[in-house]
Amino acid sequence: MATIRQLRQRRKVAQNIQQITKAMKMVAAARLKRAQDRVTAARPYAATMREMMTSLSSAVGAEVQHPLLAQRPPQNIGFLVVTSDRGLAGSYNSAILRRATELLKEYDKSRVKLYLAGRKGIQFFRRRGFNIGEEFTLNNTGVTFDEAKRITRAVWTEFETEKIDKLVLVYTKFLSAISQKPTEVQLLPIQPPTVEDAPPDQLQEEYIFEPAADVLLDALLPRYVEGQVYQALLEATASEHGARMTAMSSATDNAAKMIGTLTLFINRARQAGITREISEIVGGAEALKG
Repeated sequence: MATIRQLRQRRKVAQNIQQITKAMKMVAAARLKRAQDRVTAARPYAATMREMMTSLSSAVGAEVQHPLLAQRPPQNIGFLVVTSDRGLAGSYNSAILRRATELLKEYDKSRVKLYLAGRKGIQFFRRRGFNIGEEFTLNNTGVTFDEAKRITRAVWTEFETEKIDKLVLVYTKFLSAISQKPTEVQLLPIQPPTVEDAPPDQLQEEYIFEPAADVLLDALLPRYVEGQVYQALLEATASEHGARMTAMSSATDNAAKMIGTLTLFINRARQAGITREISEIVGGAEALKG
């Protein structure tokens, strides 16, 4: 059985851990608020861009030609996987890596090329011998559009030079602070949304294009891809902070429970020691009397 000194040492360690997890929870909560605001602010842009792409694609039909629309037999498949640079975020990284692994099982490893954003994903897939094309680190305090452009241009070049025939974006969609969903979407070749795919409220407007719709589509397709990547990075960042805040909150609560349990054990051990000492004193006094 542990001594009082050992129990006190364990309690002190638990108290130190509680202070750390509580501080991390507060930091994650502050960053989550900013990240959530950015996600909320970016979603209308993504919805408007999709609406514009719907109108443009319906106007030009199948006549438009663009490198990002090139349809080829998918011999080589690329995956852009977005994880975090740091751990202590609950199941955030394990969930997205598990989903990516499930998707990769459908293809032979020799046909797959990975583009990894986030150190956790880089470390995970390096150990498993996958062909890694590009590695990117992210600013977890606030992803910028320049980072999204850098990642987009890298995978865009790989697709245009026919090193890959298809690119799938795998990221975590932010739903709430306690709910995040691993999501995948085909990034390249671009499949412009059709009129049938658009919500009814997006079909009420009709556009007159100047210059021609195919010219506008040629200019907007790269922005559309960059917007998708940027939105995915924002969603992933908010999901990471939400998962970390939830995980640190649970860790703080568990540390408090452990501190309470250890305090109870210390009090019981101290009471038992006092009782034992009193019994020894009384026994000694009785022996002297005899």
